[in-house]
Amino acid sequence: MPKQKTHKGLSKRMKVTGSGKVRRMRSCGSHLMSTKNAKRRRRIGSSAILGGALGKTAKGLLGK
Repeated sequence: MPKQKTHKGLSKRMKVTGSGKVRRMRSCGSHLMSTKNAKRRRRIGSSAILGGALGKTAKGLLGK
């Protein structure tokens, strides 16, 4: 049986934490930051947990 390949596009965008959760970065943080208020910029800078069915699918694609 062949080995399962890691989805390289997803592996560059998401990581699996030590407890098995899938961590992702938030969108809208690459440019035009001067129009966003400080509260929004702080929220964009933090990571988020991908849960539910999407998290399960992402873990399968990452080979975990």
